[in-house]
Amino acid sequence: MKRSNHTVTAFILLGFTTDPVMQLVLLETFLCVYSVALAGNTTLMVLIFNDYRLYMPMYFFIGNLSFLDLWYSSVYTPKILVTCISEDKSISFAGCVAQFFFSAGLGECYLLAAMAYDRYVAISKPLLYAQAMSRTLCHSLVIYSYTGGFVNAVILTSNTFTLNFCGDNVINDIFCDVPPLVKLACDVKDTYQDVLYFLLASNVIAPSMLILASYLFIIAALLKIRSTQGHLKAFSTCSSHLLSVTLYYGSILYIYSRPSSSYSLERDKTVSAFYTVLFPMLNPMIYSLRNKDVKEALRKLFKLM
Repeated sequence: MKRSNHTVTAFILLGFTTDPVMQLVLLETFLCVYSVALAGNTTLMVLIFNDYRLYMPMYFFIGNLSFLDLWYSSVYTPKILVTCISEDKSISFAGCVAQFFFSAGLGECYLLAAMAYDRYVAISKPLLYAQAMSRTLCHSLVIYSYTGGFVNAVILTSNTFTLNFCGDNVINDIFCDVPPLVKLACDVKDTYQDVLYFLLASNVIAPSMLILASYLFIIAALLKIRSTQGHLKAFSTCSSHLLSVTLYYGSILYIYSRPSSSYSLERDKTVSAFYTVLFPMLNPMIYSLRNKDVKEALRKLFKLM
C-alpha cells in the first residue's frame, strides 16, 4: 500500500530485540551508561566553570564537548530506554522529525577540529599560546561549530522528511536516522544522495582534513623538539583528543560514507549505539583520567562537599 509522508503519522522503532530478558538487560545497560554520561559530563562542566586553573582554551573546548555529549545522549537515550521497557515502540512523525533534527547537527565534528588547532598552537607556539588562542577566537570557533551543526540539521531534516515513505513505517533501528529512513522511502533520487554526500564532505570530511593538517603541523613541530621529555609531554597533550577523534569519526564515517545500497541496518545498530550512547560516557573519562589539572580540581570539589 502506497504511503506518503503526509499519511504516515507514526513510526515503529524495532530496537535491538523483542526478547523480554534481553530487553531488560539492555535497559539496565543503557540506563547505567546514560547515568554515568550525565554524571561525568555534568561534573566536568562544573569543574571547568568553577576552577580558575581550568580557565584555559583547551578546557573551554572540553567543556563545550561535554555539553554536546549531554545534548546528543539526552536526545537519543530516553527514547531508547522507553523502547526497551514498553510494548508501545511507536514514535510520532513529529517526534521522529524532532529527534532527527536535534541529533543531526554534527557540531561535534567542527568542535573536534577546533580542538586540534588548539593543540597545534599549544605545541608549536607555547610562549604565544595565550595570545594566539584569545578568548574572542575561542568563542568564535565554538559559535561556528554550533552554527555549522544547525545549518546541517536544517538541510538534512528538510530533505529527509520531504521523501515519500511508501513501505512499512517500521524503522529497523533504535532511533530515527538517515539509513533506516532511506530504506522506507520509495523516491530516493540522486539529488538526495548528492545532498548526503555534500553534507558528509562539509561536516565530516572537511573537519577531518583540518584535524589531519593540524597533526601534520604538530609532527613537524615535534621534530624540532629534541628532548624525550618534550615528546612525552606533547603526546600526553594530544593523546586524549586523538582517541576521541578516532572513536567518533570512525563510527560516523562507517555509517554515513557508504551508498544506501550497502547499508546493513542490523550491523549499523551497534555502531549507532556506540557513538550515541557509549561515546558521551567515554569522553569525560578520556579527558579527565590522565589530566592532573582536572583530577586536582575534582579533589578540591570533593573537599568542599
